[in-house]
Amino acid sequence: MSVLPNHVLVEWMSDQRLGSRELAELVNRAVAELTGRPGGLDDSNIRAWRSGRVRCPKTVQLRALEHVSGKSATDLGFERRTRSPATAPAQEEPPVLRRHLVQGAVAIAASAATPTYAAPRRIGITDVERLQQRFADIIASDHRHGGQQTIEQQAAALSDEALQLQASGAASQRVRGYLYASAAAFRSSAMWAAIDGRRYNSAIAHMREAQQLAEMSGDQAIKFRIWSHAGTMYRHMKRPADAAAANDVARNLAITRRDPLFASLGHARHAAIHATAADLRATRRSFDAAQEAMQRADPDAQRPVWMRAFYDQAELDSLALSAFMSLAEYDAAEAHAHRCLAALRPHMHRSRAITTSRLALAQLRQGDLEPAVTSAMRVPQDAATSHPRVIEMLSTVGAELRKKAPTSSPTRLWTEYARTLKGTVK
Repeated sequence: MSVLPNHVLVEWMSDQRLGSRELAELVNRAVAELTGRPGGLDDSNIRAWRSGRVRCPKTVQLRALEHVSGKSATDLGFERRTRSPATAPAQEEPPVLRRHLVQGAVAIAASAATPTYAAPRRIGITDVERLQQRFADIIASDHRHGGQQTIEQQAAALSDEALQLQASGAASQRVRGYLYASAAAFRSSAMWAAIDGRRYNSAIAHMREAQQLAEMSGDQAIKFRIWSHAGTMYRHMKRPADAAAANDVARNLAITRRDPLFASLGHARHAAIHATAADLRATRRSFDAAQEAMQRADPDAQRPVWMRAFYDQAELDSLALSAFMSLAEYDAAEAHAHRCLAALRPHMHRSRAITTSRLALAQLRQGDLEPAVTSAMRVPQDAATSHPRVIEMLSTVGAELRKKAPTSSPTRLWTEYARTLKGTVK
């Protein structure tokens, strides 16, 4: 008769990110807790369980597995040992052996009745995936609205929930690493929402906590994200030296050598920092490096959800637009704005609003009043009345129009339109 693999056990181990050797060690420790004697399993025994060659492990091993997994042995695809009524009584064991068996049986019985030996909850990769799905919803909300305090609060709460899950049960080392990385990613999203909303004190607090969690996770991608965000935060705070130092930490991580897309983002954000320091030559050099690295990147490589969700050619052009605006190179800024808007994915509502606002400013500062007002009026009203950066830029459009041409028809048109925006834009 052919032997069928124990698919239930295989799937459970996969969910827990447990190898055969790791499970053997866990079961051996549980045997020691239950009987006072160490277990003798190794990875070959677990492979025999997985393959189906062993369907009825020893009773104490099954009890230990139940203790480790929080599931019954039958729920993990095993059969319990039973003795047929026709089976003749076995010979009496020697006294010493019988004493050990009785002690083991008493320990097993006590474990069933004593809370100390209650099977702990086992945290697996599916628990992490459920958190990640909710994180994806927050990312989607950020792309639609951006900068909102509710997004910051939701992301921070999800980070706390990931840490609570850490403390709620047993998990493999790999799963714990994923949980710490997830908590760090959620906290860094709270940090980004605070940066986007100009709440810098809050952003710094989120940054510090995210950095600690990232170190515990050992995840290079999330370390990159947090330090890269820190560079952007300091750039917005007009602290280019701190911005460059933070972004250098991100750019020097090993992940930028493994994946050119991370290298590209590091170069692009460094270019924007150079622009804040009024270094046109370094800005152009960094953007050239960012473009070259992006062309080398494999578009189908597996990457974190936050990276896949936002960094592409459109975002590179958005950073170039911001940089050339800082350098007062308004014709170059306008060119990058048009490229960005043409390439933006449909879900990037916040990015479209910011880019369109910058385009209006770039056109206005070249003296193109009518195109500037047309662009400004294309900004969706929800962004024009709720996003701090968009409100600030559109208010600047109004102020500069009134200064350049107070009685012109574009100025009058914009003034009338701004009154419809609930008084948020002047």
